[in-house]
Amino acid sequence: MLLFAGIAQAAPRIGVMTMQPGEIFFERFGHDAIVVADPATGAATSYNFGFFDPTEPGFIGNFVRGRMEYMLVALPLAQDLEIYRREGRGVTLQWLDLTDEQATRLAASLEEAARPENARYRYDYFTENCSTKVRDAIDAALDGQLHHLISGRSRGNTFRSEAVRLASPAPWMWIGFDIGLSGNADQQLSRWGEAFVPMRLADSLAEVTLADGRPLVAATEELLPHRLPPAPPEAPRPWWPWLLAGLAIGGALLLLARKPRVLAAVSGVFWLLCGLLGALMLFLWFGTEHRFAWANENLLLFDPLCLLLLPAAWRMLRGRPPGRWFRGLLLAVAIAAACALLLKWVMLYSQVNQPWIALLLPIHLALYRAWRRPEPTPARA
Repeated sequence: MLLFAGIAQAAPRIGVMTMQPGEIFFERFGHDAIVVADPATGAATSYNFGFFDPTEPGFIGNFVRGRMEYMLVALPLAQDLEIYRREGRGVTLQWLDLTDEQATRLAASLEEAARPENARYRYDYFTENCSTKVRDAIDAALDGQLHHLISGRSRGNTFRSEAVRLASPAPWMWIGFDIGLSGNADQQLSRWGEAFVPMRLADSLAEVTLADGRPLVAATEELLPHRLPPAPPEAPRPWWPWLLAGLAIGGALLLLARKPRVLAAVSGVFWLLCGLLGALMLFLWFGTEHRFAWANENLLLFDPLCLLLLPAAWRMLRGRPPGRWFRGLLLAVAIAAACALLLKWVMLYSQVNQPWIALLLPIHLALYRAWRRPEPTPARA
C-alpha cells in the first residue's frame, strides 16, 4: 500500500481564466479558458475554446450562413497570456475547489477533447461559444451541480441586452445587433443562460456554494491588469429620445414637401437604406442558420418593399410623376410600420424594438403624408 501511495499522482489544479474585453470587434465580449496546472511539474496548460481558422476553404460562406466551426486548443498558459498582455486586456484566474476525482476527470476530458480529431465544434454566438463550453465542462465535472445551482436565478438580462451593452463602444456593431436580432433574443436569461458572456460566468462561479457547503471558487488572483476601458455597465434604454428624433425628422420631411426634388433625394436614400436592411433580414431568416435573427419584427420598419419605391424617387428627382403604383406602395409601407406598433398591444410577448418604432414610424408616416399631394401636371413642350 505504501508503494502505491508513493507513486500515485497528485490531482491537477483547475482554474477558470477570464479575459476582459478588447478593442477589436470580436474581442468586445471578453473571453475565457480552463487552466489545468500539474502540481508535480508546475506546468500549466490553457484549454482555450476560442480558436478558428479564417484561411480554411469556405470560411466566409460558412460565417455568413451561420455554420461556423471553432476549435479547442491546448497551449502553455504563458503563451496564451502573452496575447492578452500585448492587447492590454486584464486577466483573472479563479481556482476551483474540486475534489481530486473531479479535477482528474475534468483534466482527462479536456485532454481528450483537444485532440485534433475531437477539437472542432459547431459554434453558436449565444448558446455554443467559448464561454458556454467552459461552463459545460465544469458542470460535467460537478455532475450537473453548476446547472442546478444557477439555472433558477436571473438578473433579467437577455441575449439582446447583453450583446448591445457589450458592443456599445462600436456604434455600427450595437446598431447591427439591435436591428438584426429578432424576438428570439429577448427571452429573460437565467444565470446559466447569461454565462455566454465570460464575465457573467466568472460572477456566477464566485457566488456558487456546493452541496457540501464549500465555495466553488477557492481563490482568485489577477494575472494581468486591465489597461483598456472597462466593459460598459448596464443602463436603461429609454425610447423617448428616439421618438423626439423621429418627430423632428418627420417634421423636417413635411417642410421639404415644398421642394419635391430635394424630398425625392432624401426619400430615395431612406428607402434604399430600409430596403437593403430589410432584404438582409429576409436573407438571415430564410437563407442562414442564424436562428436569433429569424422572424424579425424589424422587417415591418425596414421594409423590403421600400426598394420598389426607388424608381419613383428617381422619376420625381427628375421632375416627373412617380407612377401609378407609387402611392399604394407608400401606403403599404406606412401600414406595415404602424403594425410594428400594433403588435405591442395585440401580442402578450413581442420583440424589444420600441426605440426603432419610435424613430422610424414618424418618418414613414411623414413621407406618406408629404407625398399625398396631387401629381403635378406635366408642362407642355
